[in-house]
Amino acid sequence: MKFFTKEVKIALTAIVGIVVLFYGLQFLKGLNVFSTDITYYVAFDDVSGLSPSSPVYANGYRVGVVKSLNYDYNPQGKIVAELDLNKNMRVPRGSHAELASDLLGNIKINLVLSEDPINMISHGDTIPGEMEMGMMTKVSKMLPAIEHMMPKLDSIITSLNTLLADPALRNTLHNVEGMTGNLNATSAELKSLSASLNREVPDMMNKANGVLDNTQQLTGNLAAIDVEGMAAKVNQTLANVEQMTQKLNSNEGTLGLLMRDATLYNNLSSTAASADSLLIDFKAHPKRYVHFSVFGKKDK
Repeated sequence: MKFFTKEVKIALTAIVGIVVLFYGLQFLKGLNVFSTDITYYVAFDDVSGLSPSSPVYANGYRVGVVKSLNYDYNPQGKIVAELDLNKNMRVPRGSHAELASDLLGNIKINLVLSEDPINMISHGDTIPGEMEMGMMTKVSKMLPAIEHMMPKLDSIITSLNTLLADPALRNTLHNVEGMTGNLNATSAELKSLSASLNREVPDMMNKANGVLDNTQQLTGNLAAIDVEGMAAKVNQTLANVEQMTQKLNSNEGTLGLLMRDATLYNNLSSTAASADSLLIDFKAHPKRYVHFSVFGKKDK
């Protein structure tokens, strides 16, 4: 009797198909049955959306998959995820796992590694797990603070509306517009003045250089003057004046006698008075003196 009958062949084919189907499903889930991956465990309070074959990332690189999920009944409340990580993966102590979702809503686990290069978590140990601080979580935590700020924001908006409705603000804005126009006009005038100065400054500099040249020439002429010779001549002139003054003050010489002799002064005064009387009489009686002084006395 032959062993590999038709029925045996059908049974073996069915078994092989079941095995291939099982390992194919595992492969499609991301699980490598024949691998030498290492196992770690992560405890979460909530694993909504997480399932076996979900990817595990470290620094954005896929390092493993979630092999299974189990509810921990002692103590109750924790869900333990069994992770299959690459055999070369080392998890430092102080690391933790975060449950996160991508833009398409797929759930994944991110390993946030610590910076301890020496102490590592042993294979089969449990890694602390927590929820990633997503945008919605951050917003929900900010809601109490936002609600507390709303009355203040409402008061600020009311104050701003009151301020904007004040006519004084409009007047101020009009004044600012006028000031802006004045500043523009002033800026234009300054620009024109600057252009004028740029044109005139070279001429002024040339004139200043001419003045400096004249000053240098004058300084040279002054330096060429014989100051000592002039001082000697001035001293000699002063000595002559002093000598003449001494002679005038003395009784010697005509000028000294004239200035200091009172008798001579009186005689000169008397002579001048007599001459004055004679001129007056001459003007009054010219005939008395004509024949006497011009023709002489006639014989009678």
